[in-house]
Amino acid sequence: MTTAYVYDPLYLEHNQPTHPESADRLERILRVLEDEGMLPRLRHLPPRPATEEELLRVHTAGHIEHVRRAVAQGRHYLDPDTYINSHSFDAALLAAGGLVRAVEAVLTGEIDNGFALVRPPGHHATADRSMGFCIFNNVAVAARAALTFPAVERVFIADFDVHHGNGTQDAFASDPAVFYFSTHQSPYYPGTGRWDEVGFGDGKGTLLNVPLPPRVGDSGFARIFEELVWPVAERFRPDLILVSAGYDAHWNDPLAQMNLSLAGYAHIAQELVSLARHLCGGRIVFTLEGGYNLEVLAYGVLNTFAALLGDEDIVDPIGPTLYPERSIDDLLARLKRIHRLEA
Repeated sequence: MTTAYVYDPLYLEHNQPTHPESADRLERILRVLEDEGMLPRLRHLPPRPATEEELLRVHTAGHIEHVRRAVAQGRHYLDPDTYINSHSFDAALLAAGGLVRAVEAVLTGEIDNGFALVRPPGHHATADRSMGFCIFNNVAVAARAALTFPAVERVFIADFDVHHGNGTQDAFASDPAVFYFSTHQSPYYPGTGRWDEVGFGDGKGTLLNVPLPPRVGDSGFARIFEELVWPVAERFRPDLILVSAGYDAHWNDPLAQMNLSLAGYAHIAQELVSLARHLCGGRIVFTLEGGYNLEVLAYGVLNTFAALLGDEDIVDPIGPTLYPERSIDDLLARLKRIHRLEA
């Protein structure tokens, strides 16, 4: 098994130390991967910048130029949440291109699977707007790139960040070639991802939104994968799985109120890897989105790499949740009806 990680030091140069989405996140991940003996087991895959052609499959020319000009003018923010500095345009190009590079490596057989340790993150960025810490939509750019390969007709995107990936949904809501699945706290930023948002036109039925109340944890997420994700993915039959991996639904994350543990996150990663092996020859690539408790983030990524390598061991220095878990029986029943998954 050849599992790769994408990383470049330029990802650290897009930085505002007092911001939740700072370079500290990636530095802690790399430190834990090194300390736990994981890095020597992985292949380093150097990234490349996304081309303008690749970006234009998702973003408008005006948006790309707006970001380029804002950075050149020395502006500090693209919106109230999304900062920039002199390195941000180049880092954002390398983040999107880094994930494309990993997808290309998987599809050509250079590697078996991988995880793009990139930043800035991407899943909130829309065609014409940067938002929610995101500049370009890395996973959407990579999905569009994958669909240029003759062997790829369908891409399944799983997003377990605690925030809904509104930009990713917008990019593919009418596209039958891409299925987008998201678990997210609701109501919460950015306010999208209702259970009845299922796509439209030719893409109707290719969105599965699971908006969750606070305090849903390991058992609830396990049921979501068993009762919803497996059956819709088996029906869709993807040729590639991409994962927007956010670790901010952990019970100890400072920006959300969910109930997952690191063991619960490891189970999600194992389920997605198993799904890829079952449906598309193991072709799966993760990309980094949110997660703002640095220890949770680093060990969440460590356990995800273990799942990609086929390990069953889980490292959890934080432990299980301290809070009772909310039931999602009614939500699961509603989603099974709307997605025609009832027995």
